[in-house]
Amino acid sequence: MSRAEAPDAHSDNRSDAHPGAHADGAPGTPPAAHPIVRARELVKTHHGEGAPVKAVRGVDLDIERGEFVAVTGPSGAGKSTLLHLLGGLQRPDSGGIWFDGTSLDSYGEAQWAVLRRRRIGIVFQFFNLVSNLTVADNVELPALLAGRGPKRARADRAELLEELGLAGKERSMPGELSGGEQQRVALARALVNHPDLLLADEPAGSLDSKGTREVLRLLSRFHARGQTILLVTHDARLASAADRVISLFDGRVVDDAVLDADGDGARRRGTGVAGVLELKD
Repeated sequence: MSRAEAPDAHSDNRSDAHPGAHADGAPGTPPAAHPIVRARELVKTHHGEGAPVKAVRGVDLDIERGEFVAVTGPSGAGKSTLLHLLGGLQRPDSGGIWFDGTSLDSYGEAQWAVLRRRRIGIVFQFFNLVSNLTVADNVELPALLAGRGPKRARADRAELLEELGLAGKERSMPGELSGGEQQRVALARALVNHPDLLLADEPAGSLDSKGTREVLRLLSRFHARGQTILLVTHDARLASAADRVISLFDGRVVDDAVLDADGDGARRRGTGVAGVLELKD
């Protein structure tokens, strides 16, 4: 799909431009509201030693600002690949991605890196902390790379570590922490720049039940404050905390359910699980 064919596309892709600053109408008119993330017809094929594997097959997705969206599905359904595409960690074979109304089609690695530093936080299953840096340095580094001054970076780090129950662990090395503590450090690192979007890829996949409950509590807390979250998970407990649950099967969206706040049920946007039987290559 070309940028001209997609809704809400903008031509200004400068790395220093703020995507939310573009207006749709005459100068001085406020910009129209956009989903924080929009994807259209995303396709991604993995090439390895065997036959190519089409991990994502024509996915369309909108994520509104302030939503908590969980992406679920069996192993190999394409969940992590989709998250990596939306975070610029991989590039789609075809299709388009927009962030806050700005097309990212022409973004190179440097522009994606700036976007991730300033507006997208990512939490991984295996923490991905820098092993030879202290907890404090792991959390402060993204803030410094984003251009924040050392004093502000230290203050933001201290506030987050206090809230996440890690006060007193500033000088610890990652290897000295439990898995749950390491994941909380990773969450602090992802949130230190106050991102518009938090991407969480199986954040409890390496944790025990206590650690899983802690991650669930923290994600719910930050979401209640307005944090937009896209969570990839196998865990029904984590998925149940979301506003909306998207099911992937064989690289396609087969169910898109908005969970009712009162627990009476769900409103489905998509084809429903029965649609799996109708999918064609």
